[in-house]
Amino acid sequence: MMPRPLSGPPAGPSARHRRRPSPAVRFRKAVLGAGVTAALAAMNVPAAVGFAQDRLHEYRISRPEYQARYGSWSRVQVPEEYRTNAIHAALLHTGKVLLIAGSGNDQEQFDAGTFDTVLWDPEANTFTTVPTPDDLFCAGHAQLPSGRLLVAGGTARYEILGDAVKHAGGAMLVKNEDPDRARTLPAGTRFRSPSGVEYESAVEITVPPAAKEVVPGGAEVTASEERVFVTAVAEGEAGVTEESAQYEIVGLQGRDAENLYGLAEQMTLDDQDFQGIDVAFEFDPVAERYVPVEPMAEARWYPTLTALPDGRVLTVSGLDDVGEVVPGINEIYDPATRTWSEAPERYFPTYPALFLMADGRIFYTGSNAGYGPADQGREPGVWDLSDNSFQPVPGMTDPDQLETSASLLLPPAQDQRFMVLGGGGVGESAKSTARTAIIDLTEEQPEYTDGPELPQGTRYLSSVILPDDTIFTTGGSEDYRARGDSNVLRAQFYDPAANEFREAADPTVGRTYHSEALLLPDGRVATFGGDPLFADEANTRPGEFEQRIEVYEPPYLHRADEAERPRLTGGPERIGRGETAAFATPRADRIATARLIRPSAVTHTTDVEQRSIELAVGRGEGEITVTVPDEPALVPPGWYMLFVTDTDGIPSEATWVHIP
Repeated sequence: MMPRPLSGPPAGPSARHRRRPSPAVRFRKAVLGAGVTAALAAMNVPAAVGFAQDRLHEYRISRPEYQARYGSWSRVQVPEEYRTNAIHAALLHTGKVLLIAGSGNDQEQFDAGTFDTVLWDPEANTFTTVPTPDDLFCAGHAQLPSGRLLVAGGTARYEILGDAVKHAGGAMLVKNEDPDRARTLPAGTRFRSPSGVEYESAVEITVPPAAKEVVPGGAEVTASEERVFVTAVAEGEAGVTEESAQYEIVGLQGRDAENLYGLAEQMTLDDQDFQGIDVAFEFDPVAERYVPVEPMAEARWYPTLTALPDGRVLTVSGLDDVGEVVPGINEIYDPATRTWSEAPERYFPTYPALFLMADGRIFYTGSNAGYGPADQGREPGVWDLSDNSFQPVPGMTDPDQLETSASLLLPPAQDQRFMVLGGGGVGESAKSTARTAIIDLTEEQPEYTDGPELPQGTRYLSSVILPDDTIFTTGGSEDYRARGDSNVLRAQFYDPAANEFREAADPTVGRTYHSEALLLPDGRVATFGGDPLFADEANTRPGEFEQRIEVYEPPYLHRADEAERPRLTGGPERIGRGETAAFATPRADRIATARLIRPSAVTHTTDVEQRSIELAVGRGEGEITVTVPDEPALVPPGWYMLFVTDTDGIPSEATWVHIP
């Protein structure tokens, strides 16, 4: 692995004047005063009209014929003690949904060390809390072959911006020249500059022994190093320096003082961004607990984790231990050994949407969650890990508005068609686009072409693959983090076959930054989270994190009662690639399609897990057979939901199957 550098790239409205009323105006006021009762009654007319319109709307959307066409929404009753700031949502093969908050974008919770995870059972509508060992806020996650969920990264430090930066800070390399032992420096360790200014670290660090090599005439020692962010103990300009220097570690004496020291290039009062951690866990859905595994080589906040054909997991990007985008240093996790190894180096902005292609390469749609320079790592393309080559793909409309866009592998996965929906400008830009773009990676020279536009410019859109091969999209906001009360309370379906949108019932809860949506095993879609900056159009009241859960029932659930839905019984729980399995089902002749849908693991509009794989279907008397494709990159190992859909477009409930 290449050595890490110390640092990376880089009036209110005017008052209204009042005038004295003219005599004519005073006369009119007197007349109105005489008829005050009539005036008050007239004032109530708009309210009465609005109330009547609301009741009419409620009546209309509750009608069976409306719901059979547009679907319906309902709110989940969440007991107060289980309401959480859902930053991440993942469906487990037990049918439960893991909602990870960590500190939940709440500085007070972070400072208190209060980290939260809630497990929701949609079928029983019950909730449990899960002890959360570290701040997994803004981590990455991926489904493992065993059904466990890999969770890696999180938060070491919250951002401090602008005038709130009181203590100068910067990156420091802590060196150890002792080849005989490692040294652990506790949080709060102080480093003194040659001029006597002291800085301290906020985290514990362990510096390994120095490397020692026997050479002719003796031995050669190469100091080991670990990087840590430090801040000046005193406030103000006294802690600022632009000079490279060696720092002594306060409290060390003798040989320890000689062997251990710090090196830093500069200390500034610049913005101090979020910082990542290197921890990793496997969440066990059976024991319902986090299991620690070997930490990553790099600290990461906002990383993307992508499953590979052999069950290993590619991990890229994120903000590191000093708040800078990891400069292209990537890693691969092996669940068989629970260890990490180096991956090919390539730079991406944070939370890049990286999808596994059917031929084993990685497709970067261009979607991302933002941190990083506007002119670096933003171009979509195909990444071949075998030779670390990257083939850009052209054709994207509004390429400067891919941040906070949604993207997905369109069903069925065999077609290798990807779609990007909406997005906005880099950073806190007010730009948003209604653009959608589609690319077919089976073409010799693939390039994006425009799809149908969304109803309006939308960032943070959630997009969920349904068993009938349509895409349900919902939520988002027009401006950055719903500024100006710009929540998009709309939903629609995208039909890949027709290449068009059609209307769906509107949600009632705004979903923007830090929101998620995923498919449940019963065919419904659950939505979580939402973190608006402000709560009003004038941007004067701070927003509150949305803790309500809202569930959408698609039209197919209103077109048939439970007895009429297709059902699968019997059949194996484990099916190998290329194998055929039989399931009992009434009216097998009416089964039209079968799909394996991988359960979601979603955050920040990024869900690179979900994919819907077409299965070959055979129909017999009272049973069907399904055949799983034999390509590992098309069907990476893990647990899947098996859905069948009848000729009326009504899907079954999912049957969980394991693809080893």
